[in-house]
Amino acid sequence: MMDPGNQQEPTGFSKWMKELIPTEEIQGEGSEKMQKDPYVNNRPIEPEAKKSNWPRISKWIVFLLVIALILLSHYRAPILTYIGNYLIVKQPLENADLIVCMAGEPVARGLAAAELYKNGLAPRVFIARKELPDGYEDLKERKIHYPETRDLLIMMLQGLGVPRSACLTSDHFVGSTFEEAKMVRDYVRGQGYRSLIIVTSPYHTRRTWLTFKKLFEKDGVKIIMMPSHYSGFRPDDWWKTNKGIKELIIEYQKLIYYTIKYFM
Repeated sequence: MMDPGNQQEPTGFSKWMKELIPTEEIQGEGSEKMQKDPYVNNRPIEPEAKKSNWPRISKWIVFLLVIALILLSHYRAPILTYIGNYLIVKQPLENADLIVCMAGEPVARGLAAAELYKNGLAPRVFIARKELPDGYEDLKERKIHYPETRDLLIMMLQGLGVPRSACLTSDHFVGSTFEEAKMVRDYVRGQGYRSLIIVTSPYHTRRTWLTFKKLFEKDGVKIIMMPSHYSGFRPDDWWKTNKGIKELIIEYQKLIYYTIKYFM
């Protein structure tokens, strides 16, 4: 008997058959044979590499991107208009106890608040006091008068026909929409008011409405949102100016932050 460990190289017909049959066929003869003889032509059989699905997936990604670009180019204006419109909340006007002129854009918001007052929709206008700018105390030490935003707004309202006695305010500083709404809530509770008209910029109305709705949910106070038509923001063309793009992007960032922190 021949020693298994001392086998010779195949010769003649056996050698010719080995060279004729491809390695793939030898591998396909069954896993049992591969386990018994893991070598072909004195070389180890390498397992077949798995085919990657990435080429097929990448084709689908490119296809979907092309479709998205076609849809966006065709429906760009309606889609962008919807994105702008989503930020705007406006309710039918009716008489209320107080007009709240939100801090931030005093001219556009102040003009709308004065208009509502002159139309007899509320007998009072509330103006919040924004945080003082950096360096304000240095100016004060040098005896340089720098008017606060609140004082400028009250002065403008008076020029528009709102008497000083109808301009209400607070000495507490506010640095955000949430802080302002909270301060208004405390003031309204103290005065016993039951209805408010909130005046702010169009892009700011949804976040403001959600904030007031959250803080007043147990008070039964009616909240009426009124976007200022003096604002330059327009939902149907905001993407045409850098100012409009900046306002919308920043407002959506703040809306997401408020949703996570306060509304969920």
